[in-house]
Amino acid sequence: MRRVVRQSKFRHVFGQAVKNDQCYDDIRVSRVTWDSAFCAVNPKFVAIIIEASGGGAFLVLPLHKTGRIDKSYPTVCGHTGPVLDIDWCPHNDQVIASGSEDCTVMVWQIPENGLVTSMSEPVVILEGHSKRVGIITWHPTARNILLSAVLCGVDWTRCCSSVDMIASHHCDSF
Repeated sequence: MRRVVRQSKFRHVFGQAVKNDQCYDDIRVSRVTWDSAFCAVNPKFVAIIIEASGGGAFLVLPLHKTGRIDKSYPTVCGHTGPVLDIDWCPHNDQVIASGSEDCTVMVWQIPENGLVTSMSEPVVILEGHSKRVGIITWHPTARNILLSAVLCGVDWTRCCSSVDMIASHHCDSF
């Protein structure tokens, strides 16, 4: 009897470990579990949600800064609860939004060359949620439109009313 061998287009693909000077090392990634990624990347920066005492924080690292990250590296910290989600604005590489367990959304303006000192003053603080903000996302084609959502835990059709669309928020610093 003749056996049929399935051909795979990946049979000659092999992985190779990345060198230490080409990756990020010694970052205290957050252990808060939520249905979102712990990092966000744009053409200039990578932002990573980290463990922080006294509230939520995240790192903003230039893409070219690889290797070991010092524990005293500047952070973006302004939330009173752990940060659950972050997202870069698709129209401006210096603008990032963060959502937290403290029921707020904050929009941050990152300096052109990255952080030199820790940042604790956001450009905009958006309040209005009664529960922790778990999802943050920018509109992919319309400028300055940010979607934030909470999880009700009861029924998704009821939760749809708690999704806030922040439209027509024009800020000159965006």
